[in-house]
Amino acid sequence: MTEPPRTTILPEAAEPGAIPGAGFEDLNASPIEGRLDLHGRTLRQHTARGAMINSGFQIGLAGLGLLQKLAVAVFLTTSQYGLWGLLVATVISLTFLKQVGIGDKYVQQDERDQVAAFQKAFTLELSYSLLFYVIMVVALPVYALIYGRPEIIVPGLILSVALIGSALETPIWIAYRQMRFVRQRTLESVDPVTATIVMVALAASGAGYWSLVIGSVAGTLAGAVAATATCPYPLAWRFDRGSLREYFSFSWPLLLSGASGLIIVQGAIIVGNYTVGLAGLGAVALAGNLSVFADKVDTIIRRTIYPAVCAVKDRTAVLFEVFVKSNRMALIWALPFGIGLALFAPDLVTYVLGDRWRSAQVLLQTFGLIIAARQIAFNYVVFFSAVGNTRPMAVIGGAQVAVFLAVTAPLMIVFGLTGYAIGMAVSVVCEIFLRGFFLRRLFAHFHLVRHIARAVMPIVPPVAGVLLLRFADWGQRPLSQVLAEIAVYALANVIALWLFERRLLGEMAGYVVRRGTSPAPTS
Repeated sequence: MTEPPRTTILPEAAEPGAIPGAGFEDLNASPIEGRLDLHGRTLRQHTARGAMINSGFQIGLAGLGLLQKLAVAVFLTTSQYGLWGLLVATVISLTFLKQVGIGDKYVQQDERDQVAAFQKAFTLELSYSLLFYVIMVVALPVYALIYGRPEIIVPGLILSVALIGSALETPIWIAYRQMRFVRQRTLESVDPVTATIVMVALAASGAGYWSLVIGSVAGTLAGAVAATATCPYPLAWRFDRGSLREYFSFSWPLLLSGASGLIIVQGAIIVGNYTVGLAGLGAVALAGNLSVFADKVDTIIRRTIYPAVCAVKDRTAVLFEVFVKSNRMALIWALPFGIGLALFAPDLVTYVLGDRWRSAQVLLQTFGLIIAARQIAFNYVVFFSAVGNTRPMAVIGGAQVAVFLAVTAPLMIVFGLTGYAIGMAVSVVCEIFLRGFFLRRLFAHFHLVRHIARAVMPIVPPVAGVLLLRFADWGQRPLSQVLAEIAVYALANVIALWLFERRLLGEMAGYVVRRGTSPAPTS
């Protein structure tokens, strides 16, 4: 593998996040103005404003999605949820291979004719989607044979229609590239809102796992209709061999990364089907859904900053500041959420999900810690994609496959769900180490240990407060005590946030309310 270039960007004594002379004062230069509509703001202000607006917009949708998953879990049995997990393994997990970065490459490109650029990207996405639909039609009977469950074929074929529908949502990329936040997020919300309404309504009426299948397809089709109806460019077939080569060079490492994710998900489902049964797979699916919720919130920040990062991809010092601050913004919510899940998972089972989910308790607690840890340097993908070096993602994906085969799968066979939890924890540790390795080569002054220590400090007081309340009683606690602990945990997080991150939040808020030249960076 060709290693990313090692670049020195800061004086040795500089503090991460405090970058004097980073050059933000000229971020309204003409190349950026030609690419983005900043409405009189600097790029830093426009991006920060977008992050704040998009966070409020998308966190609401992510919360709606979490509510939908928990509501559906209440109406479905563990076996029905486990069957949905098989469908996810055979259909949705294959979309790992579909995420090859065509949209990301479209955002990164700087062609003079943007209508033609979009039509080329749309052509590649539609072609790839049609190819994947054919693959799904062929693969579903094979997976049904492997699982020994032919009942997944028909709902799987119906769910596969969403692959084609997703290609018709590509007009959203235009607003994404131009950083038109309100338009982008409004169009993106059509799919999850429709899906949630349909899923919960059908689940409550007794439709079982069909509620998830029909809801997913309905959401995708509604999103496709909204995107195509509002597309500013005409949809047209425009195939170009040069563009194909350019997109392939960018995408093949992402394809390998997606393949690694597919292998891990499919492997866990195949092994779990014969070791923990449908009920155990239901627990794996629930834990995975909570992890997806965390990833969706991370995507808010990652997708908000990506067009801006592409616009300044030649300014390494600026990239480093954006990396540090965007990761800190993500950790502000991710650590409290993940650690909170680990602390209160037994209460979630007792007072919300019910005793039939008791076997998932340890898995949920472990995944809470995993969710928290995975946010450390989570946004490395943005910066390597922006500079056109996507190969680290392939290397990390390959390492995760190796960990699954050598650690996770054997532990699942011996210890069941507990083994799966341990194996996934080992995988995350390895992933974080590799992120640090590659980031050190891109940003010479990045220190992984220092980065982790800075991230963990704000969560220590809230956790200590909850553990102090539990000191006298580690068994099942009455609901009143659980609610008191949650209140203490939430209040302590607010106080810790004010103590550790008030300058960063003040800076972000300042970008939202001010226009013109941005102030000097703060740490």
